[in-house]
Amino acid sequence: MSYSDYKEQLQKIADINYSSALLSWDQEVHMPPKGAEIRARQLSTLAGVAHDMLTAESFGVLLNALKADTSLSKKESKNIALSLKDYTNRKKYSREFVELMSKTISQTFQAWQEAKEKNDFSIYAPQLEKLVKLKREECTILGYKEHPYDALLDQYEPEIKTSDLTMLFSDVRIQLVDFVKKIAEKPQIKGDFMFQYFDKDTQWKFGLDLLKQMGYDLEAGRQDISSHPFTINFNSHDVRVTTRVNENNLHEMIWSCIHEGGHALYEQGLDFNDYGLPSAEAISLGIHESQSRLWENNIGRSFGYWKQNFPLIQSYFPEQLKNVTVADFYKAMNLVEPSLIRTSADELTYHFHILIRFEIEKALIEGGIEVSDLPAQWNKKYKEYLGIDVPNDSHGVLQDIHWSHGSFGYFPTYSLGSFYAAQFLKQAKNEIPTLESEIENGNMKPLLDWLRIKVHGHGKYYSAEELCIMICGEKLNFSHFMEYVKVKYSDLYKL
Repeated sequence: MSYSDYKEQLQKIADINYSSALLSWDQEVHMPPKGAEIRARQLSTLAGVAHDMLTAESFGVLLNALKADTSLSKKESKNIALSLKDYTNRKKYSREFVELMSKTISQTFQAWQEAKEKNDFSIYAPQLEKLVKLKREECTILGYKEHPYDALLDQYEPEIKTSDLTMLFSDVRIQLVDFVKKIAEKPQIKGDFMFQYFDKDTQWKFGLDLLKQMGYDLEAGRQDISSHPFTINFNSHDVRVTTRVNENNLHEMIWSCIHEGGHALYEQGLDFNDYGLPSAEAISLGIHESQSRLWENNIGRSFGYWKQNFPLIQSYFPEQLKNVTVADFYKAMNLVEPSLIRTSADELTYHFHILIRFEIEKALIEGGIEVSDLPAQWNKKYKEYLGIDVPNDSHGVLQDIHWSHGSFGYFPTYSLGSFYAAQFLKQAKNEIPTLESEIENGNMKPLLDWLRIKVHGHGKYYSAEELCIMICGEKLNFSHFMEYVKVKYSDLYKL
């Protein structure tokens, strides 16, 4: 038994999983409606095959033998330790449970699509109830020390606890809510010019320009349209993004392109030679989200970024933007105002959207509320935290795709990502004194090179906390995010 045997087995499993991912991508981008029933079966079958390979007794014997092999390098030993942890967890599942979960997710996704289109939560509710029941069962299968939600969080942000997030979101309430209230007392920024008619094909071309400028390799990726923008990878040489284009709202395409581009750069920066191994996988979704948020908000919503890119977008839309200055454009993209839709929210109130989802998910998994309670709970919290009334289910509880994918525990990573992003960029500026001027000149390479070295290239060798300490000299610290937003928005709103 050798490390080569281990690598070969994991790469075969990766072949199965990424084939499944390709079917999932097609399901959201190209698949005709009548393909849904058999697609659910196909995905379920592949999930079962991968589960059998991952939980085979022979694979466990191989992992335990290699665990004791002192000739392995540090990276190889780390790969074995991570795979053994994954093996141990997966052994807790039966094949029947894995296949049922996969099939239920596919069916729930189809129900969500129809419910969202028809603005009718009742279409979605029966399938979601089945899925929530399975996720609660999964918490029991995996086990937990403090809260059942911990078992789901660990799948996206290893080692974090519900209690950690409760404390973090307490800081959000205490510090960020008060700061947003101060902004609300000031005259509002104008940004009506962002809601004219902007041709879809022209927006698409501009979005590709932004992706190329960031360093996204279109020979190792592609962009498509989907109802909910996402990034998916099959290896570091095939990383795909989707965007959403609204011809009457310029915001949607710009921010989905830059956001998903940030995710894609991370995936394209992973080690191609370690395909299928933990050393070629992202550390956590919080760190993954730090990459998309850094590019979208800290860079993409900065004044320096648009010094270079505003003349370009003005050339694409000369009539719509003829009376707009770069300062006007910068202010419009940083308008702070409560909104219904998470993906369209500004970078401050966005975290109230995440807070709402965290509280609902936590209660749903622990049994404090049921699926039938979701619309009422959702609407109540939007009124409480954002002061707005939810007009219908499509703009409310049906707006996100995540629960239909079974991704409970995912939402908190969005806020974690923003907080990591502010901290990482502050360190990057300390280490690259010319960074701001490079960005103003449209040169994103120094930043991307820094991220490749500091974040992307490590795979899962470090935990999220270890990586943050290695890069910044301290673990995640919410004060860096508050420092960033106070400087930026105090200037914008003349606080």
